[in-house]
Amino acid sequence: MRIEADLTRCAGHGMCEAVAPELFRVGDDERVAVRCAEVPESEREVALLAVDSCPTQALRSA
Repeated sequence: MRIEADLTRCAGHGMCEAVAPELFRVGDDERVAVRCAEVPESEREVALLAVDSCPTQALRSA
């Protein structure tokens, strides 16, 4: 599974990083960076929770 970020929608709230800091980082530019291209199976559930927690719907699973 992959997580994709739409940086035009990201507002830097940091909910994804709060839920899954090993998968996401919000930088000084207040935009999310996805830390790994492929989400390990062991992190799938937390990754989907982070996607669902994004208030601007800037994240999606692919």
